[in-house]
Amino acid sequence: MTEGEAIRLFKCLADKSRLQILKSLAIEDMYVERLAERLGLTASTISFHLKKLLDAGAVTASKNQYYMMYSLNKELFQFSILELLQQESDEAQKQAQRDADYRQKVINAFFEYGKLKSIPAQRKKERIVLEVIAEAFDFDRIYSEREVNIIIADFHDDFCTIRRDMISEDLLGRNDTGYWRVKKA
Repeated sequence: MTEGEAIRLFKCLADKSRLQILKSLAIEDMYVERLAERLGLTASTISFHLKKLLDAGAVTASKNQYYMMYSLNKELFQFSILELLQQESDEAQKQAQRDADYRQKVINAFFEYGKLKSIPAQRKKERIVLEVIAEAFDFDRIYSEREVNIIIADFHDDFCTIRRDMISEDLLGRNDTGYWRVKKA
């Protein structure tokens, strides 16, 4: 099921009468007049709702002598909402581009000629700044505290705060032997 199909279905399900129609069709296939009688609605109201349900794919229709018989499309309801949420979004590329644009905007605002102008107060912005600084460190190398301070000092004078924040953000690791750049899982 695509996002568009899911949206149409969820909009369709957000109506009490349509939900009652689906519940009735889950019991047995019915025609308009029978549904109207059962639910206490007019035939035109039932027809209106069935059209919406047909458009969403929630029901199917077939001709049976003089009547159109409506059936619940059980296959449609076999999907898991979790499966839908785990599918890649139709908007994924747009979201990724927005994220990249925001990241670049933050970098442009806080860095000038490769130097950090100030440490951002907002955590999200600080994380981006710290990620940029972390790129100066190699993976699979142990650094002494002095080496770490020198590398960070190339970006900003307050190397103690930045070093501490990089460790708390899990960009740098630390133990008795020294510091290292943490690989993302």
